[in-house]
Amino acid sequence: MENLYQKHCEACIMGAPLVTDEESSELMLKVPAWKRDFHDGVEKLIREFHFIEFKDAFAFTYKIANLAERENHHPSMMTEWGKVTVYWWTHKINGLHVNDFIMASKTDMIAKLSAKS
Repeated sequence: MENLYQKHCEACIMGAPLVTDEESSELMLKVPAWKRDFHDGVEKLIREFHFIEFKDAFAFTYKIANLAERENHHPSMMTEWGKVTVYWWTHKINGLHVNDFIMASKTDMIAKLSAKS
């Protein structure tokens, strides 16, 4: 069975369906550190990543930016001293799509690999 982080985002067009509650609950099991929450009136996946040094938080932000460019799916990120907060959602449909769960999983993998280096 293919892990979410091994998948790639599919092109999403306006009007594409949001994930159902059932799909979302199933996908959340694959990214358990993330929260589903409403931010600015839109349901998003949200996670904070903690760092000791600001330069490490910034380096992590840069890695996520490169990932976003490769997958053509872009998050909102807040980089500050001690943490990076990442928000994934699909702008075109104003909510959650399977792409957001794929990107959350890829973000987790980058965090895991960053912690080892």
